[in-house]
Amino acid sequence: MTHHFPVTVYYEDTDMGGIVYHANYLKFIERARSDWVRALGIDQNALRDAGTVFAVHRIEADFLAPARLDEQLQVRTHAAQVSPARLVLVQQVWRAETCLFKARATLVAMSLDGRPRRLPPELAQITVILGGKP
Repeated sequence: MTHHFPVTVYYEDTDMGGIVYHANYLKFIERARSDWVRALGIDQNALRDAGTVFAVHRIEADFLAPARLDEQLQVRTHAAQVSPARLVLVQQVWRAETCLFKARATLVAMSLDGRPRRLPPELAQITVILGGKP
């Protein structure tokens, strides 16, 4: 159950040498996470209006090879672990058959005042898919 998100490298994504600036990989995977949540049928605006938001708790990242101006990339996202209030995603940025970047992002659900909250049911059900208890 891997989500695929296309990315085109634009001039604004690169440094003076035409190579993707390292911090922009975090933007690419953030966009892919938002698209993944949307693909699950979760309206993040409605979720926020109901008092639940997501925050990045931790990201571990490896930069493996450079991407360059005008290249077509793909961010692949899949859930690795799910607990009642925490979600761990593995995300990779690929150019064709070459993995350029990989990250493990730990996200937490929280209230608008920063207190832990349970994941929405649409995300909690991923536990079943991963072979855990619902």
